[in-house]
Amino acid sequence: MAPDGSDRVRAQPKILSYVLDIPNLCSLSGLACTVLALYFILRGHFDAAMIGMVWAVAFDWADGLIARRLKNRTGDDRQFGGQLDVLIDIVSYGVTPAVLLMCYGQFAPIFLIGAFIVLAASAIRLSYFSTFGLSTDAKYTGLAMDNNSLALVFVFLFAGFFSVDQFSIVLLVTCLILAGLNVSEIKTPKLSGNPISVYGLGVYTLSTTGFYLWRLY
Repeated sequence: MAPDGSDRVRAQPKILSYVLDIPNLCSLSGLACTVLALYFILRGHFDAAMIGMVWAVAFDWADGLIARRLKNRTGDDRQFGGQLDVLIDIVSYGVTPAVLLMCYGQFAPIFLIGAFIVLAASAIRLSYFSTFGLSTDAKYTGLAMDNNSLALVFVFLFAGFFSVDQFSIVLLVTCLILAGLNVSEIKTPKLSGNPISVYGLGVYTLSTTGFYLWRLY
């Protein structure tokens, strides 16, 4: 209650003011990479899609690193950034693998079922994390979602060794295993906070990007 007896209502900030937040810009850059990946998946250019997927992870890790180093972020900034991350994650690590699976499997019914399982596991995993966060030993419960994209980018390196029909089965099995791990009770460390892991992701991102560019051209 204000001194004059009236309730003072806190003014809400403008929606687009959060776009100026550097970590959120990184998150949105990752979303842009995901949109490019989806575009190339729908066009059947899967090697190009892998580049978008791995860079989406790189930007996802970058936003957390930057956010932890900024000292002037408010509680609202952190809360908004956390919600933005979750919404982008469901697109990057849930929708994108599901669409990839359906498109590569040429929309056969079994791949539609697989896509639902992948997306449902992603929604459950992210909802669980939003509710409970990290475990008491500062680890994730279940495989963190960004590992899905990193694993799929790696698996696609070997697509040339199989026929399309054979690799579609490899892709389906891989996605189902990842979905199972996402909702399992295994404990996995928060790799994005480890400098060695960050450097490792940088090497992985650049090397896989170079390989897929070589395969494209």
